[in-house]
Amino acid sequence: MKEQITYDVFDRVDIRVGTVVSVKKNKKARKPSLVIEVDFGKEIGIKQSSAQITHYYNEENLNGKQVIGICNFPEKNIAGVVSQVLILGSIDKEGKVILVHPSQNSENGLSIA
Repeated sequence: MKEQITYDVFDRVDIRVGTVVSVKKNKKARKPSLVIEVDFGKEIGIKQSSAQITHYYNEENLNGKQVIGICNFPEKNIAGVVSQVLILGSIDKEGKVILVHPSQNSENGLSIA
């Protein structure tokens, strides 16, 4: 387990629900990756991410899927892609990512508490 944090620290993390609107392969990445655009609603808009999630996800099964993302990390250049959001997932024993998503269809931009 990681070290404990206070609620004040957790409260500074902006975690939101969004819907994937675009997916394509990141051809510049060393490891297989996808460039994903996620709509986080009117307040935040569309944010882009590069993610190594190709074991279970591709352009067909990810487009239109709702995901959970951290929206207030600083931008980071990942293999030529400006990553603006961290899409959350669990990592299985083999290092494969399983995306976290709402159990019910949710409005884009809703905060996770």
